[in-house]
Amino acid sequence: MKKKFIVVAAAFVISSQLHAQNDSSAKSLEEVIVTANRLQQKQTQTGKVITVIGRDVLEKSAGRSVAQVLNTQAGITINGALNNLGTVQTTYMRGANSGRTLVLMDGIPVSDPSQINNEFDLNLLLVNDVERIEIARGAQSTLYGSDAVAGVINIITNKTNVTKPLNVKATAVAGSFNTYRGNVQVYGKANNFSYTVRSAAISSKGFSAAKDTAGNKGFDKDGFLGFTNSANVEYKASEQLQLRSFVQYNQYKTSVDEGGFRDDRDFTQRSRTFNTGVSFRFHNKAVSVAGNYMYSESYRNFLNDSTHAPGFSKYAQDDYAGKNQFVELFATIQLGKGFTLLQGADYRFNSFNSQFLSISSFGPYRSNFRDTSISQQSMYASLLYNGINEKLNIELGGRLNVHSQYGTNYTYTINPSFAITNQLRVFGSIATGFKAPSLYQLFSSAGNPELKAEKSINYETGIQYNAKNIRQRLVYFYREIETGLDFDYISFVYYNIPNQVVRGVEYEVSVTPVRNLSITGNYTYLNGNDFVQSRVTTTDTAYSYLLRRPKHHINLNIGYQFSNGVYIALQGKYLSKRFDVGGYRKADVLLKDYFIAGAYAEYKWKKHIRFFADAQNIGNSRFADLYGFNSMPFALHGGVTIDL
Repeated sequence: MKKKFIVVAAAFVISSQLHAQNDSSAKSLEEVIVTANRLQQKQTQTGKVITVIGRDVLEKSAGRSVAQVLNTQAGITINGALNNLGTVQTTYMRGANSGRTLVLMDGIPVSDPSQINNEFDLNLLLVNDVERIEIARGAQSTLYGSDAVAGVINIITNKTNVTKPLNVKATAVAGSFNTYRGNVQVYGKANNFSYTVRSAAISSKGFSAAKDTAGNKGFDKDGFLGFTNSANVEYKASEQLQLRSFVQYNQYKTSVDEGGFRDDRDFTQRSRTFNTGVSFRFHNKAVSVAGNYMYSESYRNFLNDSTHAPGFSKYAQDDYAGKNQFVELFATIQLGKGFTLLQGADYRFNSFNSQFLSISSFGPYRSNFRDTSISQQSMYASLLYNGINEKLNIELGGRLNVHSQYGTNYTYTINPSFAITNQLRVFGSIATGFKAPSLYQLFSSAGNPELKAEKSINYETGIQYNAKNIRQRLVYFYREIETGLDFDYISFVYYNIPNQVVRGVEYEVSVTPVRNLSITGNYTYLNGNDFVQSRVTTTDTAYSYLLRRPKHHINLNIGYQFSNGVYIALQGKYLSKRFDVGGYRKADVLLKDYFIAGAYAEYKWKKHIRFFADAQNIGNSRFADLYGFNSMPFALHGGVTIDL
């Protein structure tokens, strides 16, 4: 595969140079990013692979979920994004297992310690709550710690460039499956104060989560009802000092089926999270110091009230409660001659408990998982260099982690990039990553207190070309994991696997062949090898594929902006064949490949009102992302946004 990558890269360079000859003065407009190295910088000042989903894209996604937006990006597959609302959203980045992609909210890690992999539930977020998303692919554990094995998704809610003291923005959406979405934002800036208050809701009757293969069992529709409320206040105490405080509360209720191919009309899940915190930033020409503190609570309830149904089990209730605390302090120092030093420390505390009650023909049964906690302290530093007329960038970084359960480990990052011309840039990295075992993996009934942290090494090389009418990026990556965290399907216990290897290629392109016509697309190739516990027998098995992760994944969007305020776009998504778990002691099942198409249209009337319509799976294709569950049929949503 390396030879193929070299051939493709050579063709990439030749085509880029031919294009540069036709447009030697081409310049690309660069966005300022913050996720790559925790400071504001242009994308050309880092060798990391960063993708920005801007407000313009999110505005055109008001009828979709955050997971659906992320599911269109290179290197990312989110199982559940195209299923019924409320389905578990499992994020796979660059072929890594679930729980290996760290989610940030405004740069602060968010997670749920009661989840098996400590993951954040993307069902709790609505697109209207987000201003932009920055995706950093590749190992980011040196700067962001545990769970950033495959990358980081930074969901940014802060508004910028606000000048008026009072602004109001509202969006209303209605569509298929009796789905309704609403959002109201009030924000502004007065003197040294700025604020944002948001409230949003979504309701849907949905469709049956479980697949009815017989077609006559009368599977019921599984609905969803969610709310989110947030507030953010910032105060500029001086030209050098900014203070910020925030609070966010999210909740939803969704119907849940018993499992693949199995309906259940009385099974529901309720989830809610509460986040609050403060932060500050002090800066001058030479030094910048920032601090963050966040406290969060999460709660999940599963209720299966099946007293109407014949059988052994009549009633079951499962409650999970988790708490997080995160505090960090970091600083950047301009050392001169192109050198910048970033150094920081953070502390993380996680705890959770659970209670279970079931009532069957034999009477009640109770069990509980008593409140248990783990903590971790870390110190990290990176030396950044920008020189040779800003053509050369190098990052050297390291992190030391001290965990209350698994002990001490460290990670490092080496990340150079070089601009060959104003348009053509090459980059690469060698970085290690780690994932700390979760509370569930350590101490639950299936837990193993002797688990070691998952360790990985990641190699990456790529080439990027930016010009006036075209942007391209081609990346090859390789990741090897030792002492990986996985589940033994035979003994029902968590353990450390010996090895997993993933190789892959990502290609992203954005073209404007003529004025007002834009074409964006990406392609991801994965080649994985997994040496884990067999799902059929008690022996270890080498698998030449990755569960639920396709070898080939393509996304395409073609849009045209008319002069009368009308915008129209066509989208396409292709996933190749991939395997899913077939059941207890059963062979894995091969899911068929599929292609689905979508369309989007909007009309901007005057300055403040925008009407839009979004159609997904317009061919009503039947496909499966999860074995035994329905994926989205044809869906149409339309709405209006008023911005005053």
